[in-house]
Amino acid sequence: MVPSEAASALAALLGDATRVITTPQIVARLSRDFYWYSPVLRAQLDDKIADLIVQPVNVDEITRVLAWCYAHQVPVTMRGAGTGNYGQCVPTSGGVVLDLSRMDRIEEITADGVAVCEPGVRLGVLESEARMQGWELRCYPSTLAKATVGGFVAGGSGGIGSVAHGGLRDFNTVRAFDILTMEPTPRLLHLEGDDMHSVLHAWGTNGIIVRIWLALTPSVDWSQCVIAFDTFANAFDFAESIAVSDAWTKRLATVFEYPIPSYFAPIASYMPPEKSIVFLLIATAQRDALITAAQTAGGSVTLAAEYFGMKTQPLLSDYTWNHTTLWAMKADPAWTYLQCGFDPTRVREQFANLKQKFGDDFLLHIEFMKNGSSVVIPGAIPVVRFTTEERLNEMIAACRADGVSVANPHVNHLEGGGRYREDNVQLLAKHRYDAKGLLNPGKMATFTPHPEQTTA
Repeated sequence: MVPSEAASALAALLGDATRVITTPQIVARLSRDFYWYSPVLRAQLDDKIADLIVQPVNVDEITRVLAWCYAHQVPVTMRGAGTGNYGQCVPTSGGVVLDLSRMDRIEEITADGVAVCEPGVRLGVLESEARMQGWELRCYPSTLAKATVGGFVAGGSGGIGSVAHGGLRDFNTVRAFDILTMEPTPRLLHLEGDDMHSVLHAWGTNGIIVRIWLALTPSVDWSQCVIAFDTFANAFDFAESIAVSDAWTKRLATVFEYPIPSYFAPIASYMPPEKSIVFLLIATAQRDALITAAQTAGGSVTLAAEYFGMKTQPLLSDYTWNHTTLWAMKADPAWTYLQCGFDPTRVREQFANLKQKFGDDFLLHIEFMKNGSSVVIPGAIPVVRFTTEERLNEMIAACRADGVSVANPHVNHLEGGGRYREDNVQLLAKHRYDAKGLLNPGKMATFTPHPEQTTA
């Protein structure tokens, strides 16, 4: 592809040259996400840049762009806000990055609490609008202010709220979506039920998500609480007692081993030195009871204040989930992370084994979440010290050998990241909807185009 010729052709299709971007600095910025959290991915992806960016504003424009790219064998990589951490939206083969951020309309929030929206809607905007109508997001990433609904559905997993409502793939949270296929004449398909799982969290490798039906939950008046404990064991025990009990209405239950809290410089006044810390989002109606329970358990409550959404200061969610890793990296660039799931029946033993083997190179950061079987489990995004890729792989192997699941965030394909479905529905959908392999190429390692399917 000659970028200047492609830009002219695509600008003609859109009727607006300003939405076909070839300025090198902008193209480079919109070709990246937060893959640099991983030193492994940084080495692999730093030089991967699109040839140009296209910013459609409706389904018809996307359809025309996809048809042109199919005819000219030009790769297309979908982009939301670029807040992912695994290089999902990094174009490994150049071509076009399809930036959907201008498709940002909330069509409606239904009477039974389903948001119907375009993929470029910011999750923070949706949360604010939903709360005005008595609803709120079931779960959202720590990048709430910037992340888009489409990016979250295509590349996200869970976040704040998962302790009560599970992740995106659980409990019918994503009700349906429309996708466009990558074919000579792209098809607009409506997927719901089990059919969605062929494209849900597939990184835009087998369909472009253009409309989403996302289930919400009734809104709650929340309070933020910070509780300090002398030991990680005591902090974990208390957080677990809140997380697993149906008696507590909660949206977040997080535990940090010291010294992780020392990395949270803007909220240092709430982080007593040498203490392990628990963060909770709890129903305001239960705040006083929580304070009493925390003090009875030996904790010291350093913050207990009402939550007012993204304008709340401090906003504790800015230090949870993978934002925790970011704060650690700011303090020491040698830190990176893993994504783990511990066995609730053996979790303390597993903690001890990992600490014995890796010591302070493996710092425990727990995010409680409900799995698809409605069991609240101690998920984890441990902060780990990177020295070599071999050492990192040793940590991953040690976790798995002890029954700790690992979704590896240091690989740039679906299969290695722990989110690939064993029934191969994502691969089968790739063959049905993108037989040439032009959508986000290289991100589905098990896919091989069939020769007879690679000619227009």
